[in-house]
Amino acid sequence: MSDTGKKRWLRRLDSFDRVLAQLTQACERDRYDDLERAGLIKTLEFCFELSWKVLKDLLYYEGHEVKVPRAVIRKSFEVEYIDESDCETLLHGLETRNLLSHAYVSEMALEAETLIKSRFFPVLLRLYRSLEARRTP
Repeated sequence: MSDTGKKRWLRRLDSFDRVLAQLTQACERDRYDDLERAGLIKTLEFCFELSWKVLKDLLYYEGHEVKVPRAVIRKSFEVEYIDESDCETLLHGLETRNLLSHAYVSEMALEAETLIKSRFFPVLLRLYRSLEARRTP
């Protein structure tokens, strides 16, 4: 448990916090025009990427060597950073990346908006709160 490893995961947690704040603000909207919806989707992509990377950094800091997103998410469930339901949602998020890359298609963008607001955002918020609780003064 190196001091460098601790600083790295805490810096990544701070980045996750900043992007999650943007996602929170975006999710508070009731309606979106096409450009705003694209911003919501892109912000989710940034947030999702940081979520698994902060988990990876915390796992590394605590002595677990995992590198790829799927393994990071599964290991995070194993060591109880996340529960089974959130694990499945995050794994589903990995698979949904393809949908998000086609968000220029109106129907897919609307589907992505629904998924973000109903499934992914709540999980990312719970994850952040769980990780923030692990921060030591």
